[in-house]
Amino acid sequence: MGNERNPNRMRSKTGWLVRPGTGAAWYGFTLVELVITVAIILTLTAIAIPNAATMIENAKVARAVGDVHSIGTTIIGYQAVQSQFPNTLADVGYGNQLDPWGKPYQYLNFANVSGKGPMRKDRFLVPINSAFDLYSMGQDGQSVPPLTAKASQDDVIWENDGSYIGLASEY
Repeated sequence: MGNERNPNRMRSKTGWLVRPGTGAAWYGFTLVELVITVAIILTLTAIAIPNAATMIENAKVARAVGDVHSIGTTIIGYQAVQSQFPNTLADVGYGNQLDPWGKPYQYLNFANVSGKGPMRKDRFLVPINSAFDLYSMGQDGQSVPPLTAKASQDDVIWENDGSYIGLASEY
């Protein structure tokens, strides 16, 4: 009831209003406070987005590593039963399998190749596998046989006949 007699407050349809400049408590945010809050939120967002993009890319690489491992193991199982490696990934049920970047996995049976031209190679230009190549072309969707080439650095590869499965850049 003391508010009804306070000369710094007036009654309105929605409640009590405070007269500006009277020194009474004022409720709400100033424009400066709102600008500072928005600036802090934008700064935190600018820091978080690149980290989130890196985490998403790492998750895609991990998925591709798992897929390459599964496909490679299936190919080896096929060879154990059929006494030969499959001609295509469709022969082992992975013909329509796409990597996390939406591209098909690449497979090359060395029995179908003359010479060493299309085989994946290390920095000494020596083939990295003895029977077949299996890999994802990575984020850029490009690849060439030497792993040292820039286009091949983001590839997820089956290397040393399955002893290493991961990014070509880390081999």
